[in-house]
Amino acid sequence: MEENNTTNKELNFNTRIPLEDLKKAVADIKSELAKVIIGQENFIELLIVSLLVDSHVLIEGVPGIAKTITAKLFAMTLKTDFSRIQFTPDLMPSDILGTSIFNVKTSEFEFKRGPIFSNIILIDEINRAPAKTQAAMFETMEERQVTMDGTTYPMEAPFMVLATQNPIDQEGTYALPEAQLDRFIFKIKVDYPNIEEEIKILQTHHERKGEDPQELINGILEPEQLADYKSKVQEVVIEEKIIKYIAEIITKTRNHPHLYLGGSPRASIATLNSAKALAAIQGRDFVIPEDVKKVLIPILNHRVILTPEREMEGMTTDSVVNMIMESVEIPR
Repeated sequence: MEENNTTNKELNFNTRIPLEDLKKAVADIKSELAKVIIGQENFIELLIVSLLVDSHVLIEGVPGIAKTITAKLFAMTLKTDFSRIQFTPDLMPSDILGTSIFNVKTSEFEFKRGPIFSNIILIDEINRAPAKTQAAMFETMEERQVTMDGTTYPMEAPFMVLATQNPIDQEGTYALPEAQLDRFIFKIKVDYPNIEEEIKILQTHHERKGEDPQELINGILEPEQLADYKSKVQEVVIEEKIIKYIAEIITKTRNHPHLYLGGSPRASIATLNSAKALAAIQGRDFVIPEDVKKVLIPILNHRVILTPEREMEGMTTDSVVNMIMESVEIPR
């Protein structure tokens, strides 16, 4: 009997997911970004989680708090192509997707690919483009392809959109439709640094003496490594009681008196995948309730809508999501 128990223990140990390389790669990415970015640990961690679950991120914050530079430097830690698109009110779909151009030599139209054909795409001020251009992003973000003149052009993996928006200056902006917001796994709200971080920002800026921060960042992840890490994340174990915990929270958003719109099943799946990725980057091959709680607010704060009465009272979606989490018993 004792021999059988020993065999079972050895078997369980041998079937555990090897996550040491993934954990080290994540630490290396954070270390590279720390050369330039002070604080923002949660922001960077959520970017990594989104990358591992093959999703897109919406980044919201006032100007000057390193939204764009963090996204740009994060992209530089990956050994992949990168493009940046500045959204403006006069931006047309063809400016992003590309257009067909007549080739005089061949007497045929040729498709000239737009800047969306890259691996990591930073879209600055996404809410400044009109609805027609926003609609052009739907297929690309969800199905990872562009259809032009009856021909479908698939995007190369990895494909990730990092979009920024300013919540304060609303002149000349267009609210993103709920269908597009739902394509982003997270809406990350970036806050001002605290006083200690502000001092360190000034010190490091002074010590760089005008050196370009982009020259300090080294590429860490190859596309092949990233694909391997993504498959490992999918193997992370999540117990049935934690799946039920996720379902109860998301279901409660749909009939909560303070919410006009609740989370969809896509929100449930996003929570499941994100919790698995968060566990993996911490070196665990199983999900704990704290993983779920950590990702719920950035997953839900752009998917749920407050009732007009609660909005007028100054209530936030964050506070309602916290209220719901506290009302659901944590599985142990």
